[in-house]
Amino acid sequence: MQVEKPQIREELLIDLIAPHKVPLENCPALILNADYRPLSYFPLSIWPWQDAVKAIFRDTVTVIEEYDRYIHSPTTEFKLPSVIALKEYMRVSENPAFTRFNVFLRDCWHCQYCAAPFKTHQLTFDHVIPRSRGGRTSWDNIVSACKPCNTRKGSKLPHDCGMHPMTAPREPSLFELQETGRRFPPHFLHESWGDFLYWDSELEA
Repeated sequence: MQVEKPQIREELLIDLIAPHKVPLENCPALILNADYRPLSYFPLSIWPWQDAVKAIFRDTVTVIEEYDRYIHSPTTEFKLPSVIALKEYMRVSENPAFTRFNVFLRDCWHCQYCAAPFKTHQLTFDHVIPRSRGGRTSWDNIVSACKPCNTRKGSKLPHDCGMHPMTAPREPSLFELQETGRRFPPHFLHESWGDFLYWDSELEA
C-alpha cells in the first residue's frame, strides 16, 4: 500500500538541532537536472532549504543526499536534503549568458592588459573598441581589466595606446566555462556535492 506524504506547511517546520550546529540558512540543496548534472554551474544551481522541502512534498524532485540535520512538523520528522534531482528534465541553454561574472570567468580573473590576477570587486570590463568609436558591448569586444589599466586605456583604440588584450575576446562555450570554473569553486561546497561537481580544488565543508 502506498503511503501518502503528509502536507507540511513551511511555517510548521521546526529545527530540532542544537543552536551550535550550522544554521538552516547555511544548508542549501544542490539542484541536479533529471540527468543528474547540475542545472547550472555559474551561478551554481542551489535552492534554500525551504524551496527544497517544498519541492520534495510536491513530489517534483528525488532526494539524493541529505544533511545531518532534522526538521519536523507536529507529525513528521526528516533530514534536510543536500542534493536533489528534478524528476522531469529541464532543457538548458547551450549558450552561456553574457554577464560580467562570465566575462571574468572566461578571462580567469586576470586583467587582459597587465596580466595580473584580481578579485572580482577589483575588476571591471573594458570595451576593446571603445563605444565612442562604435564598439559593441558583446563577447568579442569585452575583456576583463583592472581599474588602473581601464583608466589608462580610456577611450583609445588598442593601436593608439599600445594596449592589446592578452587573448582576443570571443564567446566561450558552456564546456569551456565549466572547465575554467573548476579551478574557482564557490566558497561553500558541502562534501555531499563532490560526486556531482568534480571540482579540481579540495572541497570545503
